[in-house]
Amino acid sequence: MLGLLAGCVTAAYASPWSDAANPSPGSAQSIGKTAEGCLAGGAALPLDGPGFQVIRISRHRYFGHPRTVAFLEALGRDAGRLSLSPFYVGDMSLPRGGPMPNGHASHQTGLDADIWFNLDSKPTLAPAARENVPLPSMVLPGGKEIDPAHFDKRQVQLLRLAANEPNVDRIFVNPAIKRAICLGAAGSGQGDRSWVHRLRPWYGHDDHFHVRLSCPPDSSDCVRQDPVPPGDGCDASLDWWFEPHPAVTPAVPAKPKRAPVLPAACQKLIQP
Repeated sequence: MLGLLAGCVTAAYASPWSDAANPSPGSAQSIGKTAEGCLAGGAALPLDGPGFQVIRISRHRYFGHPRTVAFLEALGRDAGRLSLSPFYVGDMSLPRGGPMPNGHASHQTGLDADIWFNLDSKPTLAPAARENVPLPSMVLPGGKEIDPAHFDKRQVQLLRLAANEPNVDRIFVNPAIKRAICLGAAGSGQGDRSWVHRLRPWYGHDDHFHVRLSCPPDSSDCVRQDPVPPGDGCDASLDWWFEPHPAVTPAVPAKPKRAPVLPAACQKLIQP
């Protein structure tokens, strides 16, 4: 289970990648693994678009492979056609990908994006007002059930739209959200259910979902994550998240985190 995602953890090392102000020139390439990689020829997501707003702009993490940018723009348009309120887009990647100084171990190849579940009516905010916006949890205290006051058919519609996009490899959601959808909550049991396969349970992700796109065909150095197991995931692998697991005390003190070892092709993207 723990190998599913090198995910939303705080890195304990400095990252020179955050010093790059702009994407590198040249063709777009996702290079390496999602937690050991970089991005060449990336693109910036517009801070405002049909159906979405970028938040936490000061982080400078609204860059991605052009496929990721196109995916988010298309998702915003599709959500608007369903009369959903605009969604917030959080972290994507740094301008040239690579490790972030804090917040994520993944998001390094320009193929990841965090989309917040808050679909309440919201004004178009000035950039300075987007650093601290309401981001309610969709899960009740205790972490076993969704909060029906926040998670309803709107969130299901947005997840369905995202998961049905052919370029999406997987979407990480809180285990309680995955289980609720497995049980057909908020209209999720209606119609075609093949999209549920792409929803993967993971720690946190109670206020947002994390989309990961597949390696682009023309990114020969992109390393794909192991495929999602067959089936809809509404099985014992999901039950595991709700079983008691004894705490494990390390036998020796934990070593400081090391910076990830990136492919050689990444080094020239940050060389002066």
